[in-house]
Amino acid sequence: MIAQGDVDLALLGGAGVALVAIAGVRMSTRLGVPSLLLYLGIGMLLGEDVLGLRFDNAALAQAIGLIALALIVAEGGLTTRWSTVRPVVGPAALLATVGVAVSVALTAVAAKFVLGVDWRTGALVAAIVSPTDAAAVFSTLRALRLPQRLVAVLEMESGVNDAPVVILVSLLSATGGTWLGATGRLGYELAVGGALGVAVGFVGVVLLRRAALPAAGLYPVATLALAVASYGAAASAHASGFLAVYVTGLMLGNAALPHRRATAGFVEGIGWLAQIGLFVMLGLLATPSRLGSAVLPALAIGSVLLLLARPASVLASTVGFGMAWREKAFLSAAGLRGAVPIVLTTIPLTKGVDGAHRVFDVVFVLVAAFTLVQAPALAPMARRLRLVAPAAAHDLDVEAAPLDEILADLVTVQIPARSKLHGVEVWELRLPPTAALAFVVRKGEGFVPNRETRLLEGDHLLIVTAREQRDAVERRLRAIGRSGRLARFLGDDGADSVSPTRTQRQ
Repeated sequence: MIAQGDVDLALLGGAGVALVAIAGVRMSTRLGVPSLLLYLGIGMLLGEDVLGLRFDNAALAQAIGLIALALIVAEGGLTTRWSTVRPVVGPAALLATVGVAVSVALTAVAAKFVLGVDWRTGALVAAIVSPTDAAAVFSTLRALRLPQRLVAVLEMESGVNDAPVVILVSLLSATGGTWLGATGRLGYELAVGGALGVAVGFVGVVLLRRAALPAAGLYPVATLALAVASYGAAASAHASGFLAVYVTGLMLGNAALPHRRATAGFVEGIGWLAQIGLFVMLGLLATPSRLGSAVLPALAIGSVLLLLARPASVLASTVGFGMAWREKAFLSAAGLRGAVPIVLTTIPLTKGVDGAHRVFDVVFVLVAAFTLVQAPALAPMARRLRLVAPAAAHDLDVEAAPLDEILADLVTVQIPARSKLHGVEVWELRLPPTAALAFVVRKGEGFVPNRETRLLEGDHLLIVTAREQRDAVERRLRAIGRSGRLARFLGDDGADSVSPTRTQRQ
């Protein structure tokens, strides 16, 4: 039976670790190093070799790790713009499948000879270290000003490639079975996982758009719960839960749902909490006194992965997509590893694979060492390759709240810097007849606008619209924000994907 004092100490210790981890984010951001290294260090400091906290339950670590990864992948899907990733679905999907296969094949050779193991174990090590990590990619690349296409490819790859790799590692950790059966299982898990993700996402969009929940805070909870439910549904059907949760998150995050800003903030906080808990736990699982012997093998295998396998996978996956050599070079260098490979090592640990502890040590050192090398080098590399994108106007931040009793929605909009809504008069908005700009907040003071009121950067707009016209209102505002008063004349209807304007065609 657990004593009350133990529970109190656990809560105090957990809160302390979270606060230290949060405070360390600022330092890691300044240094350009993913905070995962800080979290791993906290876990190792708390561990058996230093402060004496013992944790060696691989099965529990695997369960917690998979849950945390599901939350991180859900956050990635919910905060990814479909309009950004849609043009790069092809190369991103190939990187997550063909690219993984190329990377595993080449890295397996290095792992076999460096570690002196059989081909199956070599392929297992290669499969574990091949996937890029969503948490590391999201936290690092979103801080850089890169072309949207590059960021979209890397984000979508890291969100999708967990699915085939988890399946591959599970197959290599199991005994028996044939490659034909393994291929069939891989196809089944990906197909059913994707289908369930779409189904749950569709149902979730319909339910949340029609619901009028009594508290705004319930919308983010319901959104995240739906994403996690898709993971559980797919896993229960022995399909890919990671693919399902990413697809569901992508659908929910790009639908015109109420309280989207609150949802984005909520899932971002949950994502950070999952990262902190996950990496600290993985640090606890490591034994520092055992890691010394893994340094040289980890550096050797990691070098092959970084300098040979990753570039080869990028070249094989981007043929025919019109990518410049500079973009391919950056894609090759930006394949960051993080929690996913370390969590995957718990699969052979729980299945009693020979040499599983050795595999864990090598992967742990590889992730820590190459994250320390790769992440700080990305910003200088982007500048040298001339891939730093110029500052662009921010898209409109549109929020909606249902007014259920009168079948209307309250839409709030903040006009960002460099938006072409700046200088537009209210009458030029030409909103639908059942919508009206009711209130403007400017520099902390509110007023009711008239037809000649000129909108300015930084204004907060409150628009009341009939529910069936909300999409039309949002599209009209986005179109003017991008293309100005002549948006309709220039062919911008406010959709996510804008056709070339007349000016662009010339």
